[in-house]
Amino acid sequence: MKNIILTFIVLAFCFWHYGASFLGTILILSFLIFFHELGHFLAAKYFKIRVLTFSIGFGKPIYVKHYKGTDYQISSIFLGGYVKMKGQDDSDPTLKNYDYDSYSVLHPFKKILILFAGPFFNLLLAFLIYISLGFIGVERLSPTIGALSEYADTKLKVNDKILKINGTKINNFYDIKPLVNDSSINVKVLRNNEILELDIKTYEGKTQNIFGEIITKPLLGIVPKNETFIEYHRDFSVFAWAFKESLDGAFLILEGLKKLILAEVSPKNIGGIISIADTTTMATTLGISKLLIITALLSINLGILNLLPIPVLDGGHIVFNLYELVFKREVNQKVFITLSYIGMFLLFSLMIFATFNDITRIIENQ
Repeated sequence: MKNIILTFIVLAFCFWHYGASFLGTILILSFLIFFHELGHFLAAKYFKIRVLTFSIGFGKPIYVKHYKGTDYQISSIFLGGYVKMKGQDDSDPTLKNYDYDSYSVLHPFKKILILFAGPFFNLLLAFLIYISLGFIGVERLSPTIGALSEYADTKLKVNDKILKINGTKINNFYDIKPLVNDSSINVKVLRNNEILELDIKTYEGKTQNIFGEIITKPLLGIVPKNETFIEYHRDFSVFAWAFKESLDGAFLILEGLKKLILAEVSPKNIGGIISIADTTTMATTLGISKLLIITALLSINLGILNLLPIPVLDGGHIVFNLYELVFKREVNQKVFITLSYIGMFLLFSLMIFATFNDITRIIENQ
């Protein structure tokens, strides 16, 4: 009962702070969790494993529907979800059951497939979202120069539309920066209905990358014109585009994790549920395409993070089963239980740290 009261207090605060658009955040997070757990659920059903509980959220159930041996429920703490199979329970690592319909009796490879299905469904969902975006269209910033810095090559002019850099086609303004990587580049521009090919000198300057790091690299010294257009992918190329966007999102998250591990970026950049709420709530006010992009990235994030080799996450269980697959024996029970509790502690500590960062950011921005 205390969990339910606390949840409603938190929800009431969030609705008061963010307004009605916070409902979009709840729906998005719930859907992403549902889709993740659906992957586990369908894989378990495929291997004839009895699923005891399919829950959105943790803690005390608010709503339960029992159907064909499974409790479908919404729980009081909206910070995740789980599928509880017969013979498997993260909250009790010692639990085993050797009935014919139990997770415990499965071959390790089948267990891995069930575990991988959740993250895979999140990656699949992102891919499907990007396909839908190809048809809906994505708002992009035009590659037209709106202003020039004092360091920019004088061959470039305001209102030039950049068409190609070193032979590579430019579709929008954000395509430009990655291609500016030398002291001199070939730029094709559209100026007054005339196409010109220019050899442009760049300059070494400081800029900020997507992770907030200040880096030094060749720059053109141009500012975009406040001019947007809608980019569509409505033919067979939409699948290649959606796959590339999904892959780019996954590599971006992996690169961010690498930088955190190597201490190249500050741990203060780690955000929790409040940061997610900030981002998704803001996106609900910016139009359907931006909201779908945020949803796709969150789905990729959820899929990748769940594959990390941390006990109690899908990736940790996959590692345990790979060990059993290779060495033909289960991980020592004492080791398994110890690592599982360490994994729980790490995740709980990370949640507290991320929430602390969120609260600190709110206070600093007051």
